[in-house]
Amino acid sequence: MKQLTGTGVALVTPFKNDKSVDVNALKKLVNYQVENGINYLVVLGTTGEPATLTKTEKELVKQTVIEANNKRLPLVLGLGGNNTQAVIDEIQQTDLSAFTAILSVSPYYNKPTQEGIYQHFKAISNASPLPIIVYNVPSRTGSNITAQTTLRLANSCKNIIGIKEAAGDMVQAMRILQQKPKDFMVISGDDMIALPIILAGGCGVISVIGEGIPKEFSKLIQFGLAGKANEAYHLQFKLMSGIDFIFEEGNPAGIKALLKIKGITELDVRLPLIEASISLQEKLRQFVNNIA
Repeated sequence: MKQLTGTGVALVTPFKNDKSVDVNALKKLVNYQVENGINYLVVLGTTGEPATLTKTEKELVKQTVIEANNKRLPLVLGLGGNNTQAVIDEIQQTDLSAFTAILSVSPYYNKPTQEGIYQHFKAISNASPLPIIVYNVPSRTGSNITAQTTLRLANSCKNIIGIKEAAGDMVQAMRILQQKPKDFMVISGDDMIALPIILAGGCGVISVIGEGIPKEFSKLIQFGLAGKANEAYHLQFKLMSGIDFIFEEGNPAGIKALLKIKGITELDVRLPLIEASISLQEKLRQFVNNIA
């Protein structure tokens, strides 16, 4: 899956001030990624606020991205949940023809055992016509996928091709990198440690900050993939404050504030999320001005 190497971004769902989906802003956002060095797009990931979208709105978002992208970049579809059978049903009922892979989050809230997590993904793997990237984000799901479970999935499920590792744990990431099958992809799900994961053998990142500053962040990732650590860390240190800022008041409020500064989206999010504060907007404005 070389086409999923490098910088992927988890697209936000832009809203108008009345909280309806802003189709024109979404098209503008897709073009902004394509034109500034991003390698692939993730549709309806966590950053896209799918928990607050209706089925009709999700379809609108998918079709808008597919049409705006016009086959220029690979597309990955976020499709997961904490009801295994419901995830399988959705996979089987969804037109996946425009997508390269599925990004499926570990079951949240239920807090399954490691065996439960393994059986969940094994069942999804058996049902999916597309390759699957497992998404480990314990800060949101309430449970971690251990390195042992990830490696077990990597070795026993041929169409589980990688993991978006967002535990923020470099030791766990290195254990996976040390023992994984050759072609299994370790993708950072954490912007702050994407570079060290790549330098240790990871194949890229699914980013949030990269959506707001695609040219700069994708350049950082390309330096990392080329083994140019000094150049990469020079950029990393310039961008670290921005990474902190966009998560300071939650995701995607922060990245939407950055995108507002760039003239692409409005600030609007849907409850229970709230838009970024004036003080955070000012921090992000200064950050953008400093890297310009």
